[in-house]
Amino acid sequence: MTKSYDLAIIGSGTAAMVAANRMAAAGKRVAVIDYRPFGGTCALRGCDPKKMLITGAQVMDDIRRMRGRGVAAEGAHIDWRDLMKFKRTFTGPVPAKQEKNYADKGVDTYHEHARFAGRNEIQLEQSGIIAATHVLIATGARPAPLGFPGEEYLIDNERFLELDELPTRIVLVGGGYIASEFSHIAARSGAKVTILQRGPRLLPQFDGDLVGWLMESFDAAGIDVRTGHAVEAIEQTARGYTVRARTADGEAISVEADLVVHAAGRIPDVADLCLDAAEVECDDRGHLKLNEHLQSVTNPSVYAAGDAAGMGPPLTPVSSHDAKVVVGNLLDGNSRRPDYRAIPSVAFTIPPIASVGLSEDEAISAGLKFKRNSERASNWYTARRVAESVYGFKVLVEDETNLILGAHLVGPHVDEVINVFGLAMRHRLTIDDLESTMFAYPTGASDIGYML
Repeated sequence: MTKSYDLAIIGSGTAAMVAANRMAAAGKRVAVIDYRPFGGTCALRGCDPKKMLITGAQVMDDIRRMRGRGVAAEGAHIDWRDLMKFKRTFTGPVPAKQEKNYADKGVDTYHEHARFAGRNEIQLEQSGIIAATHVLIATGARPAPLGFPGEEYLIDNERFLELDELPTRIVLVGGGYIASEFSHIAARSGAKVTILQRGPRLLPQFDGDLVGWLMESFDAAGIDVRTGHAVEAIEQTARGYTVRARTADGEAISVEADLVVHAAGRIPDVADLCLDAAEVECDDRGHLKLNEHLQSVTNPSVYAAGDAAGMGPPLTPVSSHDAKVVVGNLLDGNSRRPDYRAIPSVAFTIPPIASVGLSEDEAISAGLKFKRNSERASNWYTARRVAESVYGFKVLVEDETNLILGAHLVGPHVDEVINVFGLAMRHRLTIDDLESTMFAYPTGASDIGYML
């Protein structure tokens, strides 16, 4: 007989876990389906393992900056194999923990490929067809197709984070989060790193002035950043690969590499789900057509969350938030909508860069009247204490309300400090509220008053 569920979830990452736990707690019959180890991108193939590797790279940069300032560590280096072993102490136990959690809650789990066989039916690779009153698509994202010859030689973030050995020459194609973060990890682990970015600068999601300051850290790490370089082909050679690109001026260039990494964007991972069978439509970019409740506009039985939904920024907290919205709508009827206001975003370069709210251009385009407080603060104590020359901020404050419209930070500890700005913006705290707050001193947060 066909098994039937109140909710079948395709995917096993953050959104899936939150939704499954909440629906099971409400007494609903739930199934979770994923052909990969349970845990999803963030825990197994993205945010968490990446930051563990960044910790090692950070130590090497700390030594570099503090050399001659009381730290003597000649010969210090990253042992890549040991660093990967350390990473696996976290990622290794995740799938089993997830499965035990689901078993304890009475959630059925399926380790197999899934595709729709009807509006409320899912065909499983080995187990046959299951039926579900509702289906949640939480399959995450995958690297966007790039369409040039030799694209098959690229490796993705997942394979990079499982490398047992780090090659000597690495080329990253693209200029966003993955390229910026992985380049710092690889360069400080001893690799020769080149970034080929089609656009005019790296990290277009962040303030251009602050990205300009951050580029000094790429130079210090020996990362060869080439903007305005569009990759046209990758060729396999006897010694590795030749990456062929063309500059904005039309000049053809080539770079030799032992490894080439896809870092040029990601799209919702829904292509293999046979969405037509469920009458679930996508737009011309491959994104699901959803209403304001994260529900398919063509099949009300189907919802989506996180990167698969593509409604909010591609961040782990958004996946969790989306899942809570979906569960609320499933249990109480469509009464909830996602709230993507004031979500902080961080690129874990060394040092990190962070942002929340409107950019300066967005605030101008919206016709808002605001004060712009911006300074390169390399001489502030927070930077001088760790011998870091890259430190600065740009904070936008609305004239009439004294509310923060946007905050953009780069330098030591900004990955934590940005959360204070996010809290203030989401809960409409004014700069007077922040300035009257006593932060622990000396900390990164104690600089906030001077940024306002």
